[in-house]
Amino acid sequence: MLYFAYTTLIDPRHMEKAAPNARFEFVAHLPETKLIFPVKDVEWKGGLPSVLPESGNTVWGAIFDVPNKELKALDEVEAAEGRVRVTRSAMDRAGKRHEVVTHAFDPNGNKKYKPSSQYMSVVVKGGRHWSLPAGWIAGLEEYVV
Repeated sequence: MLYFAYTTLIDPRHMEKAAPNARFEFVAHLPETKLIFPVKDVEWKGGLPSVLPESGNTVWGAIFDVPNKELKALDEVEAAEGRVRVTRSAMDRAGKRHEVVTHAFDPNGNKKYKPSSQYMSVVVKGGRHWSLPAGWIAGLEEYVV
């Protein structure tokens, strides 16, 4: 199963801990999708990321091939933060579309929270590791104080 990682699971150490047999495949983005922060988390001390379909936006991440038995472990990790599994269409750098699963919060109105600096520093680290586009990384770094 192809999994789109954009949360802390994009960091290799976090992914390995949750799904040790997950294998990085390629970098991709979710077209017509926006990165939002609709839920505030006390432990992380700030808003947690989610994806929401919205034209004119894109969210970059890393695609992993995750064994089905380990996908349940990712479900548990993401459920601990309140996200549920969703299916999306991701596009790789060559323009090819791939059906992927990822995790997102149920639509939660128009709530917007300031992202957790700690959380986003893990996401930035993972994004750099997988060489996500420099502009995307720069945008994420704005959330790291």
